[in-house]
Amino acid sequence: MSGDSCQLAVIGAGPAGLAAAIEASAEGLSVVVLDEQPSPGGQIYRSLEQQTNGQRPSLGLDYEQGQPLLRAFRDSGADYLPLSQVWEITPQRHIHYNRDGISRCLRAEFLIIAGGAQERPVPVPGWTLPGVMTAGAAQILLKSAALGAPKAVFAGSGPLLYLIAWQYLQAGLPIAAVLETTPRTNYLRAAPYLPAALNLPSYLTKGFSMMAALRRAGVPWIKGVTGLRAEGDKRLEAVAYRVNGDWRYFGSDHLFLHQGIVPNTNLTVSIGCRHVWNERQACWHVQQDDWGVTSVEGVTVAGDGGSIGGAIAAQLQGRVAALDAAHRQGSLSGAERDQRARPLRRLLTKEYRVRAFLDTLYRPADWLRRPMEDETVVCRCEGVTASEVRAAAALGCPGPNQLKAFTRAGMGPCQSRQCALTVGELIAETSGMEMAEIGYLRTRPPVKPITLGSLATFDDS
Repeated sequence: MSGDSCQLAVIGAGPAGLAAAIEASAEGLSVVVLDEQPSPGGQIYRSLEQQTNGQRPSLGLDYEQGQPLLRAFRDSGADYLPLSQVWEITPQRHIHYNRDGISRCLRAEFLIIAGGAQERPVPVPGWTLPGVMTAGAAQILLKSAALGAPKAVFAGSGPLLYLIAWQYLQAGLPIAAVLETTPRTNYLRAAPYLPAALNLPSYLTKGFSMMAALRRAGVPWIKGVTGLRAEGDKRLEAVAYRVNGDWRYFGSDHLFLHQGIVPNTNLTVSIGCRHVWNERQACWHVQQDDWGVTSVEGVTVAGDGGSIGGAIAAQLQGRVAALDAAHRQGSLSGAERDQRARPLRRLLTKEYRVRAFLDTLYRPADWLRRPMEDETVVCRCEGVTASEVRAAAALGCPGPNQLKAFTRAGMGPCQSRQCALTVGELIAETSGMEMAEIGYLRTRPPVKPITLGSLATFDDS
């Protein structure tokens, strides 16, 4: 097929992508939004259009507040392409994507990547057993299909873990326990940032409210967890955890793991955008200016795909990025762009006041980022263990890209989404180098698996 074109392409229909599309369309730009999901909303507003009062429990005010954004997007006039899986973007902003089993090409004069975040991998012994999944995956089941596992164990730390556990309670699903892995030393490190966080108290009050609801419901809340294992033969049978040096157990069929979220950088890495190591959030994020513009011409990133800031900040960043795109397309002068962006930047500054506190408090412990047990599987796709990565690093392997030749770690279908951070951390630990020196795994197209049949239909003419 012949490729189509547009002035602005937006990849991702979460808060940042929707806000960008609305703003850019209002400025008269031709906008195309590509998204993998069947309906707009991203993870935070997933399936919100399909939900109606009386057919489901309330999943929280933050979830419901996405309705105006979704309505505004539907009314914006932006061309929306759901179920579109982007598998390559060229430096010329040719977007190759798969839809309905056919590979197509969209040419964009300007591109905003709003792919959002992903959950940080939590490689603990037994995490590949059936019955073990991320807390975010459990939330997807709850939002998309009203499905959930009763008497599940939630293990980890961070606001999203508490939110999903609270949503399970709202859905009438009993919880076996919450195992809190936040290091006690993090509370002291985060204390200096608390006054700034109190300038935006809504985040803290919501968190305290959810934790109080869990305690009132009688959910066991175990703090100070310093070890975690999923145990079972062919599926999960028990969750082992260590507190004060002693191992204890919960019998359960389901374990939901969570250690915060990190930017989904696979697309930006594959394009060639420069990335930098964020020590506080312990992850890589794309290097961008105040408008979200990256090192690759015509490519901007908005939302949690750039750096973690939350849903409200993502919407503001999407609008700012769209204003800059309108300026670059000639719809706004530089002065008009700056004036329109000024109040958005003030709100962004306010939103980010809480980040230093949250990032410091919920920074994952070393034993979770750098698994101690040799047998722990690090790369799920290729079955590479922590001991194999350490052994390769000890032989002088200088980085994660070279490690592919030693172990094949990062060469599976997930394109290193589930192992890149852990592989880098283990190499850094073994070599005594910093993560910024180690570098990140490069991804190459196709960044998502596609069939040969789909590729055979591709025509980039």
